[in-house]
Amino acid sequence: MAKKMTMADIASLSGVGKSTVSRYFNGGYVKDETRAKIHKVIEEYNYTPNAFARLNAKQSNVIGVVVPKINSESISRITAGIEKVLSERNYQMLLAGTDNTPVKEIEYMRLFENYPVDGIILVGTMITAEHRRFLKESKVPVVVIGQHTKYANCIYHDDYGAGEAMGRAVAAKSRKEIAYIGVSREDKAAGAAREDGFREGLKRSGRELKDGYYKVAEFKTESGYEKVLELLNEKHDIDIISCATDTIAAGAIEAIHTYAGSQIPKNVEDTGSRFRYILENTSIQVTGFGDNQLLKAVTGGIPTVHFGYKTSGIRGAELLLDVIERDESIPVEIKLGFRLANIDDPEENIED
Repeated sequence: MAKKMTMADIASLSGVGKSTVSRYFNGGYVKDETRAKIHKVIEEYNYTPNAFARLNAKQSNVIGVVVPKINSESISRITAGIEKVLSERNYQMLLAGTDNTPVKEIEYMRLFENYPVDGIILVGTMITAEHRRFLKESKVPVVVIGQHTKYANCIYHDDYGAGEAMGRAVAAKSRKEIAYIGVSREDKAAGAAREDGFREGLKRSGRELKDGYYKVAEFKTESGYEKVLELLNEKHDIDIISCATDTIAAGAIEAIHTYAGSQIPKNVEDTGSRFRYILENTSIQVTGFGDNQLLKAVTGGIPTVHFGYKTSGIRGAELLLDVIERDESIPVEIKLGFRLANIDDPEENIED
């Protein structure tokens, strides 16, 4: 007697993902060995998919992409890379922004999982216990970009190495005290890894980040402004302020101007050279991470770190589609490099 089963049951008994079973019934590519496993379970349980199950088996050719915010240059570069690969391979992208809220990341991934989409790309801000639970239990393949995790295939940047390189570069330039504006260490990449690397770079150069010269900001220009103004009112011997992101660095530049209390000439304001003027008329240097091109245009280029954001999007999308289309099951962790920008002796270039 035929047993009433679902495609999820077939996937579980075969030891494969539901998307693989979908491709089996839909005539898509499935490895011979995997196809044999699925066929054996179907024969053993005398499974016959009904019309609804067959409809359900069809791939949507839609990929859910969850990002921390939409209006970000780095995120735009990542999604441009993702879109390039998806369009070339006849997939569409469904994009969701979370306003840097980890809880919303989980909500959107669950929504996408039940939509259903063929797979999910998470541009992560942090990996919480809820993230780990979802990644372990997800019914669809997931690739994480920007954070390292053992619970899913991931593409991440060498934030520690970048922080260390920036720390060494800053130590070589500074003649007074060095300050650092970081972000939450719950963000293991931009928060913990960059800060730890920066401190190590200073240490290797015989310098240190002293108590009282460190503040934690949000990923916003306004927050960078507030924290740097607070810092400058407390400490008066700083010659370099290093920021965990270029967005925070933009706020730091405005804070330096406010603290100095000087007036910017009208002709400078009219030509859009405000930031460049502030930096040229202060003894404090500002550095960042991210190589933001808008900030570069208005400052002439502050010392920063260039990450391969577009490359991460390309590699992440390729990795996900390989899992979906070719049933690639070997865990993959890819660490991308970096280069210093607008600093003497920059490292080798990488694609952006």
